[in-house]
Amino acid sequence: MNSKILSFAETRDLLEESFLLYNQPDFIVSDPISIPHLFSKKQDIEIAGFLAATIAWGNRSSILTNAKRIMQLMNNTPHEFVLNFTETQASYSNLKNFVHRTFNGEDLIYFILALQHIYRENKDMESLFVKGYNKKDSDLKQAIAHFRNTFFELEHPKRTQKHVADTAKNSAAKRINMFLRWMVRKDTKGVDFGLWKKIPAAVLSCPLDVHSGTIARKLNLLQRTQNDWKACAELTANLKLFDANDPVKYDFALFGLGVNKGLQ
Repeated sequence: MNSKILSFAETRDLLEESFLLYNQPDFIVSDPISIPHLFSKKQDIEIAGFLAATIAWGNRSSILTNAKRIMQLMNNTPHEFVLNFTETQASYSNLKNFVHRTFNGEDLIYFILALQHIYRENKDMESLFVKGYNKKDSDLKQAIAHFRNTFFELEHPKRTQKHVADTAKNSAAKRINMFLRWMVRKDTKGVDFGLWKKIPAAVLSCPLDVHSGTIARKLNLLQRTQNDWKACAELTANLKLFDANDPVKYDFALFGLGVNKGLQ
């Protein structure tokens, strides 16, 4: 694609072409979504997906290696491990030594305790997000804020707060939005799970980071220069012009166009 301004139809066709190319089972293997795909139980998928999404920044190979390491530390039974975890068990020291960039063992241990708190009060993570979701809302900003508030109800290290995005402070919440795409969105290709039935794909927000933001601006889908929640909302609103019921399917497209060396 060159630098010329594309028409609505040209932009739509470009997005659809890239979406169809990358929304394929082959995409799973090298993506963090491969971690929850290791499981079949709903709660295992939720926990594996949330933890994999949490550490999904940096080198993709490192993300996958460390996400698999977390699953191994949880005996590859994340829901059972979370429910039965105590800080006195033998695996505690191994958890304490975990490191992925700035996410360390202290963070991981609190995440497990917070998830334990959530699953003791809710049958699944979907239930918690639904409690924060108002059907009149056009997005999940308030639901994410409700989730975060619940997540940090327990006494916790202050440093750990940075690992769960705060939409109340206008964070773009890229990793949580990616996790929500995995859980809510469903089509026939089997990449996203579509496990959550009480939240429609239409209210999902497109994950926004430096790379997707750059592509979105080149396609004139985003004018705001900051990658924050307002930019996320602007991008998603423009993507809804192409598919109002499933705007975040174009997350695949923005990813694909970002790795396409021909995009100038």
